[in-house]
Amino acid sequence: MAAGVAVAGVVGVGVLAFGGGRGSGVRDEGGGPPATAEIVRTDLVLSKTVDGQVDFAGRRPVKSAVEGTVTVAAREGATVRQGQALYELDDKPVTLLYGQVPAFREMRKGSRGSDVLQLERNLRDLGYGSGLYVDPRYDAATEAAVKRWQRSLNRTPTGRVGRGEVVFLPGRIKVVSADAALADQVGPDKAVLTAASPTPVVRAELEQADGSLAEPGTKAEVTLSDGRKVRGTVTGTVRPEETEDAPAGDGITVEIALRGGASALSAKAARETASVTFVAKSRRGVLAVPVEAVVALRGENGGYGLQLVPGRGEPRMVRVETGMTADGNIEVSGSELREGLRVGVAVQ
Repeated sequence: MAAGVAVAGVVGVGVLAFGGGRGSGVRDEGGGPPATAEIVRTDLVLSKTVDGQVDFAGRRPVKSAVEGTVTVAAREGATVRQGQALYELDDKPVTLLYGQVPAFREMRKGSRGSDVLQLERNLRDLGYGSGLYVDPRYDAATEAAVKRWQRSLNRTPTGRVGRGEVVFLPGRIKVVSADAALADQVGPDKAVLTAASPTPVVRAELEQADGSLAEPGTKAEVTLSDGRKVRGTVTGTVRPEETEDAPAGDGITVEIALRGGASALSAKAARETASVTFVAKSRRGVLAVPVEAVVALRGENGGYGLQLVPGRGEPRMVRVETGMTADGNIEVSGSELREGLRVGVAVQ
């Protein structure tokens, strides 16, 4: 079976017209064709290629809730998980915990709220939840669990979680940049690090007319700067980045998740350029001919036909069904068609 891929380009059918009769037979009035082509079995793909940029999903700055001195800086490229330190401030670890609600206050016995609920879930998941009932109340059991956790970190077991001691983020993160170095003074107005999901993505800008390619689930192939090709899927649109040197455009910025690429990309790969080919539509393993081979049929039945050119005997016209077109080829089907037959082609 011939293997081939036709890349995007919608085209029209041939302009020759032939008389139509009843049933599937078609009267050929054109005589011998000026040229011939072979019916092939191939893949037809409608696609569009644009430039993109490799990054990691959910990029966001992490700031210190309190002022202090960085005594251990974040490690660029590191993946940080639940219960691990993001960095150290004033010789004390700032711990990553999982949750959607930010750590906006000191949590202590008597506190109530969704942040307390998040804290208790993390204590349980980290193995410090013995005797703890997970709910929004910071009670004596919560205080005891916090003390056990603090001892494991070599911190003074106060039973309280002060502001700036933990950072709640939705899940494990990759440190894509360490924004504060050792001995830097930081606070609520300065990023200590930039975090992102460990999931590598590519962001690319499409024109408004290509809005259908921005639909979640659209397939894409990404060619990285080193020549490697990685398959991906559009996850949705994101707000385009805007700087003084590069204001946001009028296009649609889409984010593409890379399949199986998390282990292949490092933080250094972020911000590298890539080539993104969006696959809008594809037909695999179909019979196809040059679009100039398909002719419009006259008569009450109308439709389209192909002029079969046998090795021996006279050419004859057969009615066919047409499908997708791409890069000058068109999908055809019919009971008399098979791979390898030759058909007439109009000279363009």
